[in-house]
Amino acid sequence: MGNESILMEKKDHIGIITLNRPKQLNTFSAQFAVEFNNALKEFDQDEETRVVIIKGAGKGFCAGIDVSELEGKTPLEYYNWITLMEDPLLTISKMAKPVIASAHHIAVANGIGIVAASDLAIAAEGTRFGATAVSVGLFCMGPAVPLSRSLGRKKALELLLTGDMIEAKEAERIGLINKVVAPDKLEEETVKLAKKLAAKSPLGVQLGKKSFYKMSDLEYDKAFELTANHFALLCTTEDAHEGVDAFLNKRKPGWKLK
Repeated sequence: MGNESILMEKKDHIGIITLNRPKQLNTFSAQFAVEFNNALKEFDQDEETRVVIIKGAGKGFCAGIDVSELEGKTPLEYYNWITLMEDPLLTISKMAKPVIASAHHIAVANGIGIVAASDLAIAAEGTRFGATAVSVGLFCMGPAVPLSRSLGRKKALELLLTGDMIEAKEAERIGLINKVVAPDKLEEETVKLAKKLAAKSPLGVQLGKKSFYKMSDLEYDKAFELTANHFALLCTTEDAHEGVDAFLNKRKPGWKLK
């Protein structure tokens, strides 16, 4: 499975997307962005896939957008081009399947955007993160959206306005990533987390993720109203009754995806 700039593989209900432009530090070209977005959608639609991992080939996770494509565009062409770059960050939030970013060495500009947009993230010790576009006269406007929701206004703006780089431990402290691990344990720990999610009721996880994103921007009381309706719907499923019965009878549940 895969394309020239994106590799795809599937194992034990886990879909793995490898960003595969190692010579360019996995920067986003137009082709790369389209293939990446299509890979996310393909795994989301695949019934056997329960969790998706995003990782980078080569020396780093992702160094942003390939600025060699910047010149020579009309305003409309710039809009269409940058929309391609932002589509994967939006797609992640719309996916039913949880997405885990597995970052190493460097995740800047659209790279930090992927990490912020992913539902969960693990990074190797020594990984550096930054919203660095401001340092070259641009601005990480697309990554600003998931960053503001992951970190809150002031910390997100600090990264966006200064372009400063932060280390993995600081990224963990401020809530950008969930865990820092030794470089030689990154793949093992990422897969371990993915397997933990894949062992849960796929229906419960997927409905839960959709509910989370739908309620996040609602007013407080409307968020409760929405989640009450979603929980009531979940209670009607076979998986819900199977999970409760398995818990009460101290046995392993057999998920039915209904």
